Order: sequence, then structure tokens, then C-alpha cells
Amino acid sequence: MEETIEDPPTSAVLLDHCHFSQVIFNSVEKFYVPGGDITCYYTLTQHFIPRRKDWIGIFRVGWKTTREYYTFMWVTLPVDLNSKPAKQQEVQFKAYYLPKDDEYYQFCYVDQDGVVRGASIPFQFRPENEEDILVVTTQGEVEEIEQHNKELCKENKQLKDSCVGLQKQNSDTQAELQRKQEELETLKSINKKLEQTMKEQKDCWETELLQLKEQNQKMSSENEKMGVRVDQLQAQLSTQEKEMEKLVQGVQDKTEQLEHLKKENGQLFLSLTEQREHQKELEWTVEEMKQKETTAAKKQQELTDQNFDLSKRLSENKIMYNVLQKEKERMEEENDLLKMENSTLLSYMGLNYDSLPYQAPTSNQGAARQNPGLVYGNPYSGIQESSAPSLLSIKKCPTCKSDFPDDLFDHTLEQHMQTLSLNCPICDKAFPAKEKQIFEDHVFCHTL
Repeated sequence: MEETIEDPPTSAVLLDHCHFSQVIFNSVEKFYVPGGDITCYYTLTQHFIPRRKDWIGIFRVGWKTTREYYTFMWVTLPVDLNSKPAKQQEVQFKAYYLPKDDEYYQFCYVDQDGVVRGASIPFQFRPENEEDILVVTTQGEVEEIEQHNKELCKENKQLKDSCVGLQKQNSDTQAELQRKQEELETLKSINKKLEQTMKEQKDCWETELLQLKEQNQKMSSENEKMGVRVDQLQAQLSTQEKEMEKLVQGVQDKTEQLEHLKKENGQLFLSLTEQREHQKELEWTVEEMKQKETTAAKKQQELTDQNFDLSKRLSENKIMYNVLQKEKERMEEENDLLKMENSTLLSYMGLNYDSLPYQAPTSNQGAARQNPGLVYGNPYSGIQESSAPSLLSIKKCPTCKSDFPDDLFDHTLEQHMQTLSLNCPICDKAFPAKEKQIFEDHVFCHTL
């Protein structure tokens, strides 16, 4: 195809929607010689206005849409578009881009919307010495001829297939005929053998017939004996008929019992209906119980949510407990410092610390903790006051060995013991402060 800067505008518009009478092609030859340029002449009618993107393409006869062009050329717009008389226009196709086969082609004028505005008569690309003549009047006839050729080819192919099938069938028939003839010869020989066998069988049958006559005489004598047996059986039959009458009477009794049972069955059916109604009432009761159960489940979910909130609060209390524990440790450290300072002051007062329940710091340690602002030490370190004996009345905590004054020992020690124990906020169970992990596991078990 011809190489251009851009492809022409095309569309999938069918032939029924095209307007072939708005552009008329003039001087179209029946065939063009291959290898040379060709010039396409056309005339624009007064009702058609050309546009810049209009083009003329060469299409193979039988095309369906404008996308099936072989090559194309852009049209040249007339100088004066408003002039009333229609002038002949032309466009030239180069030989390099023309078709090389001997198929039928035609010129088509396509506007920039992809709609065909005119089409030429069909033509061919062939040498001049070709003597065959092409007579094509319209594109519809060409399509009809092509369709007829396709049908003929299809019919020819079907006939060939049918001929092959008939030949195969004929050969099969010949083979079958040969096989039947062989079977006929075999049957003839078998028939002869059967005839000979039948003669022998006939003699045998005559002998058997004599034997059967003798057996018949014997059967007659046996038949007389059977007559006597039949009389005996008839006597038995009469006896059995009497028994049958008794059985019929029993059947009638059973029928009456059956009627009675049917009545009882009707009463049982009524009772069953009442039981079904009662069952429906029970089902309604079960449904109400299910609703109550659903309500209880919702309440249980609410309690679970409350339990989760309590667990969350417990976690917060644990955090607060840890903070208080750290604060307690800090207070204990400060208490130890105060104890050391108290011991130092007691040493300044000249008291005997061997009798105390705890050991005061040594003199070197006491000297190290003196006020660094006193260069020569405390001048009152050796003085003993009359109130010193009251400072010796000190007791210890049995758990952590902390010191408490004797006059405040009971109340203060009780509060101190409460700080050293861990109480469960749910069941009030007490745990020693050293068993913190056991306490946390116990509280966690309440949340499960």
C-alpha cells in the first residue's frame, strides 16, 4: 500500500448507507496496463462540497467497508468552491503502489467522515494483448456471480464427495456379493448333508414311534390307576371345602374386628390431632424461650463488656500500683537515710547503741555524714540529754524489719502491713508483696 503521513479516515458504514451519486468518475478504462501511473478523473456534483480530508481509494470489488482500501490518494480541493458549474477533477496514482494481480478493482470517493460519495465501474490491471472481455454492469451483479460461483463450487465438492461415497459403496457391494456367493455354495453342501441326515433320522423316528406306542399302552393302564387317585382327591377336596367355610366365617369375624379397630383408629387420630395442637403450643413456648435466651445472651454480652471494662480498670490499677510501689521504694530509701541520720544524732548524744535493736553507723560513717559546713565538727556531739532514753523505745516490722516508735507502733504498723500485702479487688484475697506474679495471675483468672 502507499506510504503516507497519516491513514485516511475510514468507517464501518455498510454499502446501504453510502451515497454513490454525489461524485461521478469519468473516463474509467476497462483495464490498465501494469507498470504505469494511472490518472483518475472525477466530477463533483453541485450538491456536494469537498473537504480537506477527502480521499480517493482503489478498492477490490466486493469490499464491505472503507477500511478495505488497497491504496489511496488525498483529493485536491477546487480553487473556487462556490462556482456553480461542476468541473472535472483528477488525481494520479503511482505505479509502485498499484495492485499487481488481475482482480477487479474500482475507484471510490470517501469523505473525511469515512462515507463513500461515489464509485466507478470495475476495472483490471492486465497487459494489452489479453483478449478476454469483461462485462460487468453493476457491483450487485458481480457479487451475485461470485455467490453463484461459490454455490457451484460447493455443489461440485458435494457431488465429488457423493461420487467417492458411491464408488466405495459399489466396491463394498461387490465384496458382499462375492461373500454371499461363497456362503451359497457352502449352504448347498450343507443342505446335501442335511438331506442325508434327514433320511437317517426318519428311520430312527419310526423306531422311536413304535417305542412310543408301547409307552402309550403303559400310560393307559397308569391312567386308570390315576382315576382311582382322582376319586380319592375329590373326597379330600370336599373335606377342604368344609374347612374353607369355617375359614370364611373366621374372616367375617376378623372383618368385624377390623371395623372396630377402624373406629378406634379414628379416635386415636382425633387424639393425635389434639397432641399436634399441644405440640404447636409447646413450639411457641420454645420459641419464646429462645427469645428469652437471646435476651439473656445479650445481657451476658453486656456483662462481658462490663467485665472487660473492669479488666481495663484493673490494668490501670496495676499501673497505679507499680507507680505507688516505686514511690514506696523511694520512701523506704529516704527512711533509710533518716535512720542513718538519726543514728548519727544518737552517736553525738553519747548513747550506748549495743542495747538497741539495730546498729547505728560507725563513727567514721557518722563523721562522713556530718554537715560539711562545720570545719571542726559538731561541738555538741558528746552531750547527753535527759530525753535520750525515750528515743530508744523503737520496734521493728516483722516483715521488712522497718523501725517504728513504740507509742505509734500498733496503728502505724497495721497501715504498713497493708501496704506490704496485695489484696484482690474482686474476691478480697490477700497475697504477700513478694508474690506479685501470683497475685497478677489470680486477678487475670477472674477475667476469663
